[in-house]
Amino acid sequence: MNAGNESRMRVAAAVCAAVVAACGGSGGGEGASTGSESTGSSGGSTGTTASSASSTGASTTASTTASSTATTDTATDPTLGDSSSTTGEPAEPAVHWVGRTDTSDPTRTRVGWSGAGFVVRFDGTGASVRMDDPAQFWTVVLDGVVQPRLQTQPGEQDYALATGLPAGEHVVELYRRTEGSFGATSIVSVDLEGELLAPPPVTRRIEIIGDSITCGYGDEGVSPCSFSADTENHYLTYGAVAARAVGAELHTVAWSGKGIIYNYGDDTFEPLPEVYARTLATEDTAWDFSWQPDVVLVNLGTNDFSTDNDPSEVQFVSAYGDFAATLRIDHPDAFILLLSPSLYGDEATMVDGYLQQVVDGRHDAGDAAIDWANINVPWEGSGCDGHPNVATHMGMADQLVAQLQTHLGW
Repeated sequence: MNAGNESRMRVAAAVCAAVVAACGGSGGGEGASTGSESTGSSGGSTGTTASSASSTGASTTASTTASSTATTDTATDPTLGDSSSTTGEPAEPAVHWVGRTDTSDPTRTRVGWSGAGFVVRFDGTGASVRMDDPAQFWTVVLDGVVQPRLQTQPGEQDYALATGLPAGEHVVELYRRTEGSFGATSIVSVDLEGELLAPPPVTRRIEIIGDSITCGYGDEGVSPCSFSADTENHYLTYGAVAARAVGAELHTVAWSGKGIIYNYGDDTFEPLPEVYARTLATEDTAWDFSWQPDVVLVNLGTNDFSTDNDPSEVQFVSAYGDFAATLRIDHPDAFILLLSPSLYGDEATMVDGYLQQVVDGRHDAGDAAIDWANINVPWEGSGCDGHPNVATHMGMADQLVAQLQTHLGW
């Protein structure tokens, strides 16, 4: 890039789903960030990359939509592969998307699960995003350092992510801090004061499935408090912290109150296995499972046993076993690790026994790449509505890292 004639690049956000030169695999993701976040910053994560650019003299436009400026039509040439692949092939300049993305509207990319967002690497001095967002709070990471959280308002608006940077190479990451029940976010464009570069490579991938604890419900709150977007921070959950510790990209599929059979209380409407295959949490469009993790983590069961109307042993083990079988179909090469839910006393011991039965059943079916583990720790404080605070999440993350090292050598 000519230092005396800095270009401005717009990456319009929807190129990325159909794939791959414009929509490649993970570039860094929430898990891969090296920054540590203080309270008040947000989080997220996924794995698709979008690129397309045309030079227009003093300005350069890079569109992630299938626009006329794209250098490659990824919707018609899916053979190009992941622009952030680790095969040794040169990577394409691209916005790397973290989490499940909906690109059915060619003018925008939509995300909806906790931790979803993007990673962009560029040579320049600034970056901003245009989006319509109901999620309210996001984590911004600049060159590995967490920045003050981004607060959004409804309606399509522009938000500065980094300004006045020294000329040179930078990486900006943006992750959704709140959960999918708030609704889907539409990202219209990423604007760069500079030149779009290939995203950082991704070599490890984790998918985590869970409930409110995995979402980060109330983790930044101080008990007594009730749920709010302001106190939910996915970036500081045990899953996100552990993923960063092992250098993995993280995709999260989690929803507060959901269970294997029973949601919180005695609600049985759409437990987590029934919404797991969605691209966006609140919409029925199916995900294509094009992004494949190395390991799938499942932390469910807390809500199933949240009241006296608990599922029976046969009900729980059968339903969990069916879900584990579905996960194996969706992720044929991943290791699956079932995590003990947050329960206490005899009930915790009982449900751990149920998890062992699920694992034994899968082993009997010929699936050896599955196990269970208990990563729960004594709480170091409570967040909102009886949920773990950030300090407790950190302890859980340490335990999870140890399990990943044991089972995957990470």
